[in-house]
Amino acid sequence: MSQQQQNQTNSEKPVQYFAKQEKIYPKRVWGKYRKLKWLAMAITLSIYYLAPFVRWDRGPNAPNQAILIDLENARAYWFWIEIWPQEVYILTGILILSAIALFFITSLFGRVWCGYLCFQTVWTDLFVWVERIIQGDRNARKKLHNSRWSFNKIRKIATTHFLWLIISWFTAGSFVLYFTDAPTLVRSFFELNVSSTVLIFIGSLTFSTYLMAGFAREQVCTYMCPYARFQSAMFDRDTLIIGYDEKRGEKRGKHKKGDSWDNRGHCIDCTACVQVCPTGIDIRNGLQMECIACGLCVDACNDIMDKIDLPRGLIRYDTINHMEAEVKGGKEKFKFWRLRTLYYGCILTLVGTIMLVALITRSPLELHVLHDRNPLFIQLSSGEIRNGYVIKILNKTHEHRSYTLTLSGLEGAQIEVKAAGNINAENLYVPADSVGTYHVFVSANIEPDKPRDLVFTLADGEIKDEYKATFISQRK
Repeated sequence: MSQQQQNQTNSEKPVQYFAKQEKIYPKRVWGKYRKLKWLAMAITLSIYYLAPFVRWDRGPNAPNQAILIDLENARAYWFWIEIWPQEVYILTGILILSAIALFFITSLFGRVWCGYLCFQTVWTDLFVWVERIIQGDRNARKKLHNSRWSFNKIRKIATTHFLWLIISWFTAGSFVLYFTDAPTLVRSFFELNVSSTVLIFIGSLTFSTYLMAGFAREQVCTYMCPYARFQSAMFDRDTLIIGYDEKRGEKRGKHKKGDSWDNRGHCIDCTACVQVCPTGIDIRNGLQMECIACGLCVDACNDIMDKIDLPRGLIRYDTINHMEAEVKGGKEKFKFWRLRTLYYGCILTLVGTIMLVALITRSPLELHVLHDRNPLFIQLSSGEIRNGYVIKILNKTHEHRSYTLTLSGLEGAQIEVKAAGNINAENLYVPADSVGTYHVFVSANIEPDKPRDLVFTLADGEIKDEYKATFISQRK
């Protein structure tokens, strides 16, 4: 066939924009990075499943669950920290701090978050472990899935999916426990007295966990997670990544015991690194977007090197600068502090300090004042000008409080406080952990003039808060 005919034939072939997913069967491997992943999984899963049951005493009028997002009362609790809706800036700061910390760690050690602590990685690893226990290792699973349907195949696959659903259900249930009192909700399950809302949430989260960890797996990391797309922006030549020592490994090829290693590389092309990879890539082709830096290929290659009596480290965690320096016969030390890490470190320290100061200096009392809009002011029969204000008092303590309100900045002004039902109030009472609302009228015998500043002061013993407002005496 001529070149022209071949090009015409190729051009007539339909272009496939979507390729069918090829199922990956990661092989079992054992080594220090696999042990580290088991440890990370044990810690993260223990924290996730047990944290809702940790108690923290906040007093008689507050929940005693250490970590709780109370949607009904619009509160978030984390041990000694209590966050109100008005303090959403704290949540914003926590998210910013977490993002910068992730960038800092990534610039140093690559995608270690993805490889060891990411929720998708942890639960996928757990599901693969269950699948391996029931169906066998890589070759056994491939053989089972490619075989005809039989009682043995149905039994193993059904058992696997049943255990996946059990894990998914416990995962979903544990997530819901963070939004209500955990022991109470667990008891309601045993009493068959669970609300439909809770069941809907648990059902939805069970399905999503089952789908993502059981079927989507590495597709989430490759296509759904944006982190894989912009991770290279945080890498530099001194970032620790997983790399293949091409100088030592090439020319690769099969090797028999007793053969000479002259004029050939140490890679025996056994594909062990590919078989254990949870995303199915060949790290020998260089750093790829799908690589989550889990280190399993390092364990697999080191195991092979031990068997053929060669030094470990053909595939290893290393930096580009260090690997290139080795090719040239030199050495390059790992640079922890460099311009990128200094930048992230300074931003991390700055944001962390701001967050710490904000948490330490938080007041248990907060006052907000809103001027009446209609009318802006009225003139009484006595000739005095009166302004109306709505004040909101946030009592962030877990005790009932009575406050006194004073006014400064407007000489000779009189203040009158009305509670609900237009009842005069001398002391402003606010129940524990709640918001009190009062109507305040300020009267002053002054000539119409431009708006004047005044300060409301709310106090209860040593605790006080101030709010600057405006007194209006004429229309613009």
